[in-house]
Amino acid sequence: MIALSASYFAQIDAMKNDDTPVSDQVTPVVMCGGSGTRLWPLSRKALPKQFVPLVNGKSLLQLTLERARLLGVRQIIVASEAHRFLVHECATAASVHATILLEPVARNTAAAMAAAALNAAPEDLLLFLPADHHIPDARAFADTIASGMAAARAGSIVTFGVLPTFPSTAYGYIQQGDALPGQGSAHAVQKFIEKPDAQRAQQILLAGGHYWNAGIFLIEARALIVALQSHAPDILASCQQAVTEQSTDGNFRRLAAPAFGGCRSESIDYAVMEKAGNVAVLPFAAAWSDVGSWNAVADLSTADAGGNRIHGQGHVCDAQGTYIHAPHRPVVALGTRNLLIIDTADALLVADTAHAEQVKTVVAQLEALGVPQAQHHRRVARPWGAYDCVDAGPRFQVKRIVVNPGATLSLQKHHHRAEHWIVVSGTAEVTNGDKVTLLTENQSTYIPLGQVHRLANPGKVPLEIIEVQSGSYLGEDDIVRIEDIYGRHGLPEQGARQS
Repeated sequence: MIALSASYFAQIDAMKNDDTPVSDQVTPVVMCGGSGTRLWPLSRKALPKQFVPLVNGKSLLQLTLERARLLGVRQIIVASEAHRFLVHECATAASVHATILLEPVARNTAAAMAAAALNAAPEDLLLFLPADHHIPDARAFADTIASGMAAARAGSIVTFGVLPTFPSTAYGYIQQGDALPGQGSAHAVQKFIEKPDAQRAQQILLAGGHYWNAGIFLIEARALIVALQSHAPDILASCQQAVTEQSTDGNFRRLAAPAFGGCRSESIDYAVMEKAGNVAVLPFAAAWSDVGSWNAVADLSTADAGGNRIHGQGHVCDAQGTYIHAPHRPVVALGTRNLLIIDTADALLVADTAHAEQVKTVVAQLEALGVPQAQHHRRVARPWGAYDCVDAGPRFQVKRIVVNPGATLSLQKHHHRAEHWIVVSGTAEVTNGDKVTLLTENQSTYIPLGQVHRLANPGKVPLEIIEVQSGSYLGEDDIVRIEDIYGRHGLPEQGARQS
């Protein structure tokens, strides 16, 4: 990662105000498949880092879509079925027209890119972007991409290497070869280098002519399909079948599960890039971060005189090199040195900055132990709003539910639980059996076990209720949907904790 200057947020504000397109000849393809476990406990399987508001109140995905909008307002987003409504929300916030390809299972970047290319016109110029990178100078990024269009139209697979500023062992490298005549400033890629050890990274930096591999590619759809046919025909065949049999639901295109699930999982680097002879590289010489660790997140903040960085309600006393993420409550670091302190509503991480890369290992250990906080947040996003599990115990669970204006939950029933609803603020339209009533602040209702019911917000302000569940089983999969405006019939409940 690159430590960002004091003008960091000023650049973001400039980006918001300068939305003049650099080009309208590119179709950005944003890939949202990462799990971001190195940013636990803020990033979890149910809400990976690309959806978490990390920069100036915006998620990395929204910032990526806004940045890509300078190159094409019509975009393709490849994402998990479980995150479809989060993706749609980000696309709406970023003001882009997105076709959202839904993967039934994760199969790495080669399959994701193949599916996107097969959903595009053969002549489309596709820009493949990870959803979880941060580049504050959007204009410089767009200009760099535009400079690679001639090489991509000439048949090259164009990748964009970041000029390294220190000998990183966290990134792979691209070694630049000879200049390519007639392809602008593009050079042939001489070699891809795996993540090196510290000594090798130092040698690479001193040698020059090497770039960090950012995983950004510009290529015509037909050229990518030809490359896949040559180097990974089995992946292409599986994706062709999955696309042929895919279904469409508004902006969502669901890849056929049997075919896509049978596809080999491999990155595009291994499947194609390291084997193809027509890969070109252009340098990107501006601030870039893959926000791949808590140290990288800390670098997004300005340090005080002691090298401490604070987000939220953190406080330091006689501390040095300490980062505190504390959005919910006061967190005090006294006499600490080189610590990461990440506080969330239901989990706390305290780590030495030198061990930031090992957070992923800790998450795997928590998952093996069955700790629910390893994968799920207490607060769970839904297409109609969100809920927060406030308390739980044997045979009961308490939730704070917020329903967006005009939103409606599914018409549903439960086999194992009854529910009490108490309106805290706003107006609730409650369907309880064959009765439909309006409830306002301090009013309540009871939903018996097995009763068909629905909650809706007919008002102009958010509806907030407290729900008290009681019964023998309180898992989120005890929902029988009868009607649902979000098309969730027959789909498993995603991203939810079970009590």
